[in-house]
Amino acid sequence: MSESIVGKKSFEFAVSIVHFYKRIIVDKKEFTLSKQLLRSGTSVGANIREALNAQSRMDFIHKLSISQKECDETLYWLELLYATDYISKEEFEGLRTQASELLKIIRSIIITTKNKNS
Repeated sequence: MSESIVGKKSFEFAVSIVHFYKRIIVDKKEFTLSKQLLRSGTSVGANIREALNAQSRMDFIHKLSISQKECDETLYWLELLYATDYISKEEFEGLRTQASELLKIIRSIIITTKNKNS
């Protein structure tokens, strides 16, 4: 995993999400939306790890596609938490930047992999 840039970034993102989740449940007493964020945000890296151990190119693409969906879902929960005033603009921007960068990398890998030997 340490050799993979996307693996490293997704793990760092998951750590950020876990720390954020721990703060929001204590500070804001918000449990429902933040739990959804925790699930989708940590799922990104878990599916990337599965992709790195894929049995075929199609399996790799499939696992990364799930990771892409989870990353996009994470952005949704972040937007909702921000729109409902549970998180500050700074918190939102920081996590959104990380998620957006990760999403771009995942999409790029999927496209590149699909185009290989096509």
